[in-house]
Amino acid sequence: MTTTPSTAPETTDVIDVIVVGAGPTGLLLAGDLATQGISVTLVERRPRQKSNLTRAFAVHARTLEVLDSRGLADELIGTGTTVTSMRFFGQVSFDLDRLRTRFPYVLVTPQYELEHLLERRARTAGVRFRYETELTGLRRHPAQESVTAELREPGGGRAALTARYLVGADGIHSAVRRELGLPFPGRSVIRSMALADVRLAEKPPGLLTVSGRRDAFAFIAPFGDGWYRVMAWSRTHQPADSEPVDLDEVRAITRRALGTDYGMHDARWVSRFHSDERQVPSYRTGRVFLAGDAAHVHSPAGGQGMNTGLQDAANLSWKLAAVLRGRTADPEALLDSYHTERHPVGTAVIRSSGVLARLAVARTPLQRAARGAAARALSLCRPAADRAMGMVSGIAIAYRAPRGAHPLTGKRAPDLILREGRLHQLLGEGSFVLVAPAGTDETPAAPPAPLVHAHWRDGRTTALLVRPDGYIAWASDRPDPAALRAAVAQ
Repeated sequence: MTTTPSTAPETTDVIDVIVVGAGPTGLLLAGDLATQGISVTLVERRPRQKSNLTRAFAVHARTLEVLDSRGLADELIGTGTTVTSMRFFGQVSFDLDRLRTRFPYVLVTPQYELEHLLERRARTAGVRFRYETELTGLRRHPAQESVTAELREPGGGRAALTARYLVGADGIHSAVRRELGLPFPGRSVIRSMALADVRLAEKPPGLLTVSGRRDAFAFIAPFGDGWYRVMAWSRTHQPADSEPVDLDEVRAITRRALGTDYGMHDARWVSRFHSDERQVPSYRTGRVFLAGDAAHVHSPAGGQGMNTGLQDAANLSWKLAAVLRGRTADPEALLDSYHTERHPVGTAVIRSSGVLARLAVARTPLQRAARGAAARALSLCRPAADRAMGMVSGIAIAYRAPRGAHPLTGKRAPDLILREGRLHQLLGEGSFVLVAPAGTDETPAAPPAPLVHAHWRDGRTTALLVRPDGYIAWASDRPDPAALRAAVAQ
């Protein structure tokens, strides 16, 4: 990290949070903070006029739940296509409508549609945007409890901005991670994957089409507006990422993998990339945090990358807001819990997406036999298939609970229908929700955080305290007023 004095002009005001990176992770985080009265500046090296071309396109059920609590899910769903089943390698089918959620599907929509909604929300909430501005250095001030970002502005000008906290959501080549001097250990998994957005003369038989042969793999998904995303990989042709790729190459690989290219034509975008598996050792370094691809990258198999970053943001935002608003007795422990909870999730996604990637490009007869055996096992064992769907969709992800805690603690709270309305709507902008038995109305006169008191519609007696990110912080099967007050205060 840079420690030399800066010669750049520095603002005298200290804002609450600087977010570096205006992708989905940074936009959600900045918007969450601003809606809770936190002053936020978002720094992005790209110009505001972004391309309408994108790599990410899958929005999973858990992410849609997070967006639902922010009033964005229904609008986003209107921009894409919902996929309720996925068939892999012609052997195993996952029926997503078995997921216990309001959103039992994958939403296929371009990343820029989500970014548009999140940016609009962030601007409305008061986030200050600084586009075409690059982070070039960081300085920490422990005595002043702040951190300064050294910035290069449009035209080459220099500036410095000081905040109480800074979050790096600036992608795989993160400048924040570089300035912290943190390693990013891992390795490349798949080299030279070709991407293309195309039109098709023939409609594939399924909404999602994926298969692989000995030397080729292909995946096709619809955006819903006549365009399709194609991913294609060839074992026998793996040039560097910098080498150009054309539609003829994508066609040829797709024909080898699927038996047909469905008459693809009129490509509006083609690109080439490689897939890494990497994870930073720590998501927190003092007053600086990493989120999204700046903290972890993995295979695109399963479409979990963007979704994992958005879940990072949802986890971190309410904790930063609680600390900045003085709503926690132990701010360091609360901020440390971001790494404690999210780092294992990043590790799990790296492993699961890695398995899918390796199955997709299975080379030897033994590897292909293992792929077939795994597919048959999932098709025959419904609980195993449901568990796999739950992890990929994010529905089954949970956080470790303290010893002796109620079994529900740390689990995702489903969208319960309560007397006051749906749970995910009640979470609103950073609120906790206390779900108590009917007739239980006693709560602390001045709770330490925004609190909505809700009640079961039936005779259930279990009490739940649900965090702003939709996970259960505390539960009791036989609550009393004193226990409720203690749980809310804690």
